[in-house]
Amino acid sequence: MNTPTMKNSTNNIGAWVLEKNNQFIAFNKPSGVPVQEDKTGDTSLLRLAEIYTKKKLFLCNRIDRPASGVVLFAKTKTSLESINKQFQFRTIDKTYLCIVEAKPPKDADSLTNWMEKNGTANKSFIVPQKTARSTEARLDYKLIGSSDRYFLLEIKLHTGKHHQIRCQLAHIGSVIKGDVKYGARRGNKDKSIHLHAWKTIVTHPISKKKIMLEAALPNEDSLWDFFKKETLGKK
Repeated sequence: MNTPTMKNSTNNIGAWVLEKNNQFIAFNKPSGVPVQEDKTGDTSLLRLAEIYTKKKLFLCNRIDRPASGVVLFAKTKTSLESINKQFQFRTIDKTYLCIVEAKPPKDADSLTNWMEKNGTANKSFIVPQKTARSTEARLDYKLIGSSDRYFLLEIKLHTGKHHQIRCQLAHIGSVIKGDVKYGARRGNKDKSIHLHAWKTIVTHPISKKKIMLEAALPNEDSLWDFFKKETLGKK
């Protein structure tokens, strides 16, 4: 499986494809590429995907610009409705990997928090109790690897809230490497964060077959390379 690169993105978009069929297409988005157009005006994954497929596509899920991994687009409004229902009823299985600066308090745990989004700051915050503006955020994490300075977590995401993983992990003192917005010691040189949408299991809207979408980890990153070899290669 090819790992995507940012260089000449218009030409490389085909190498990012994880799955394509008559109902949807999925990509392994590199860090730094916006899923949709934003205020920077940089070319989005949606735009590149529509150039590649030569048709209008419908976005099914989002991941943050500095993160990498699985992004799914429906090819028809009917398939969009089917996939949206899977997200709504939480029948889609989503697994993330992230590298954090500090070991979490427990080796495995379930986190449930009330979160509020501040659109002006483009940041989410944990609040102590439910409010009119808050939404519930739930995830499970498991410590699966460590180096001399960093820790690899596997995340099972049960709700898809704004900056959810970043915010909830920072709240327990385990900030994602490179994520200065949520308190990382320093940013990564390429402005990425070490958060990767690794695996997504989606049901095909017509055949009802379960399809596993697995996005290779970023290349040319010594820390991801370390965990690929020392942890994920042994799973």
